[in-house]
Amino acid sequence: MAKRVVVDPITRIEGHLRIEVLPENGYIKDAYSSAQMWRGIEIILQGREPDDAWMFTQRICGVCTTVHAIASVRSVENALNLEVPYNAQMIRNIIIAAHALHDHIVHFYHLSALDWVDVVSALKADPHKTAKLAESISDWKLNGASVFKAVQEKLKKFVESGQLGPFANGYWGHPAMKLPPEVNLLAVTHYLQALDYQRKADMAIAILGGKNPHIQNLAVGGVSTAVNPDHEATLNMERLYYIKQLLEEVREFVHKVYVPDVIAICALYKEWLQYGRGVDNYLAVPDLPQDTKGEVFDLPGGTIFGGDLSTVKPIKRFGDPYFVENVRECIAHSWYKGDWTRHPWEEETVPYYTGFKPDGTVDEKGKYSWAKAPRFKRGNEYVPMQVGPLAQVLVGYALGHELTRKYVDRALSTLSSLAGVKVDVDALQSTPGRHLARAIRAQVISDLAIKQWEQLVDNIGRGDLEIYNPPSYPAGEIRGCGFHEAPRGTLSHWCVIENGKIKNYQCVVPSTWNVSPRDTKGQMGPYEASLIGNPIADPERPLEVLRTIHSFDPCLACAVHVIDPKGEEIVKVKVL
Repeated sequence: MAKRVVVDPITRIEGHLRIEVLPENGYIKDAYSSAQMWRGIEIILQGREPDDAWMFTQRICGVCTTVHAIASVRSVENALNLEVPYNAQMIRNIIIAAHALHDHIVHFYHLSALDWVDVVSALKADPHKTAKLAESISDWKLNGASVFKAVQEKLKKFVESGQLGPFANGYWGHPAMKLPPEVNLLAVTHYLQALDYQRKADMAIAILGGKNPHIQNLAVGGVSTAVNPDHEATLNMERLYYIKQLLEEVREFVHKVYVPDVIAICALYKEWLQYGRGVDNYLAVPDLPQDTKGEVFDLPGGTIFGGDLSTVKPIKRFGDPYFVENVRECIAHSWYKGDWTRHPWEEETVPYYTGFKPDGTVDEKGKYSWAKAPRFKRGNEYVPMQVGPLAQVLVGYALGHELTRKYVDRALSTLSSLAGVKVDVDALQSTPGRHLARAIRAQVISDLAIKQWEQLVDNIGRGDLEIYNPPSYPAGEIRGCGFHEAPRGTLSHWCVIENGKIKNYQCVVPSTWNVSPRDTKGQMGPYEASLIGNPIADPERPLEVLRTIHSFDPCLACAVHVIDPKGEEIVKVKVL
């Protein structure tokens, strides 16, 4: 019997994830995804003011901060049927776009590129050949032989010192690594440049949000970012034009560096376009609202089933019954009391840790993860859904979204030329395809970020300075669902408010959809399903497992939160 391979923890992600696979004849036969932390935010929020929920929920994670704040205020606004002033929508949209750009750049270069790039091999590269290669791909201003040589010298000092710093503990020399030295040097150089450009996106967030991480400018009903084009202490024209400059610089990096790099790596690892598909039901929600009611959006949403783009069905607005009525979560294999499948408004969160089998492996018939198993209704059944940039790109492409179609077609044409084979949209449903979809989404958002900025400035120029519509809570019970297409995919917050206080609160987050354990019917979640059939050249160094899992950009801090296995309090933090 083949020995199970346990990767615990998966590194270069946010939070603590355990992956267990069963290799057979060089391929993965079975897989289990286990979230190793528990989130108690839902319990903390019970009995609190709905206006304060966003301040708590954005502290679910130190990376995905703005996304939980946005989803939370939208949840309460949905319960109240509260309109949000146009300026507030545009300010939120710019923050959303800047956060997504920061997140996607960091994910590819600093969290997952090292699964494909052999850093040490870059020492063998010829900087002049690297420059020639770079110029054939892009006219990026920081591609040049002198730049590549300087990076190579810096890298050489790292290696000779025996301290690789951020490049330590990589699978250097692994048989699955196949990039030429010049491509490796190109990628390492852009890795370092990306550090500066992700920072520029963060600066735009901080200017609008007051600080970053954990923005301070949201409110149920709008934002607290005072707008006055002529006052030095408010969001004025000087600050607005600085934000535009930052967004334009990040946009240039995305178009001229990020996208070409991902296409090149996809072409050089073209055999991987057949691996990692897994769950091919897709869910995305619309975002970047263009009106005060949340009925018109710049990014479309919808569902696709069975990987068939012709099945696409749109999600059209905040509170759309097609989304709100069809989400369920199952705890059959999750460490919570009971064995139910319920709508988020009807859920409870009662931790019940049972651990692993005596040999340390997953109990296939029992509970094995702190993550719940979200499902979406298709016909008369509830099925797993993959969420993330791939889902949004496929839904956008299927719905005819202009920018998405433009950049998908352009990327696939370039990829086909470099790979020497025809690559179509279906190939995006793969491990490298997720990276390409994320880069394409960054392209789309980098363009739309400038559009949101222009719309905000135009509206201010017409004399509209409104930013806030105060909420008023009625007696009795109301329910709300707030969704947001976060960098990692569909995020939804569900609140039940009774007499102005939170009665129940549930967060169904992107990584919960994807990290999902099996459900009552034994249906695998996306992480698990995506690993089946993947190659694994060396079980002692399971690089291929990391490649596919990293392609989802896991955030376990969002999917769960931390508790001692015995249920004992670890630390008490006083807030608000």
